[in-house]
Amino acid sequence: MRRQAHEAACGYDEFLLNLVEAEVQIRQENGRKRRLKEARFPMQKPLETFDFEAAPDLDARLIKELSTGTFIKEARNIILIGKSGAGKTHLATSIGMEACRYGHRVRFITGCGLANELTEAREQQTLGRMIKRYAGYGLLILDELGYVPFSKIGAELLFQVLTERQERRSIIITTNLGFGDWTQVFGDANLTAALLDRVTHRAHIIQCNWDSYRLKQTLKSRG
Repeated sequence: MRRQAHEAACGYDEFLLNLVEAEVQIRQENGRKRRLKEARFPMQKPLETFDFEAAPDLDARLIKELSTGTFIKEARNIILIGKSGAGKTHLATSIGMEACRYGHRVRFITGCGLANELTEAREQQTLGRMIKRYAGYGLLILDELGYVPFSKIGAELLFQVLTERQERRSIIITTNLGFGDWTQVFGDANLTAALLDRVTHRAHIIQCNWDSYRLKQTLKSRG
């Protein structure tokens, strides 16, 4: 090692420091890759690939602030509301990827997918373990909430997970429905009201009212 320090033309202490710093960087990068894999993003979409010009009403400074993960430390939620194709999933994924970089455990799943997993776990008598797992992620991203109505059991189990996370862990929800229409998905008006009370408390509510980015790209490609 002393020979390596000599060949590197630096002092032994400096060489050791550089070696330790390199090891720390390698471990941090390996941890980031592990967390990204655990998150199960359908696609990795970094924030720098989001077209902010196509979303004129979006507060870019707020999004960049949220990408630092401060809302996770404060156990606050993010709700992205808007029509299909507006980039809600892209924003949720980008913020989630940054959370992985900052050391937070993240899980990305559709609302319907989570309801189905919970229902299956209930049937297999592993529900308690499943709820504990989803309650433990630093950030839970529920995508496409509102596209498919839940069964009564699915809605109740999803409510249970979100209640476990209330004011302790952060959630990002993307939805195409305004709050007044959530009863269409959850069925029971009282359960829906209680759920909204929990997830909107101290939440960042972002309206994505601009035109569909995907539609614009399709029309552009067709001239």
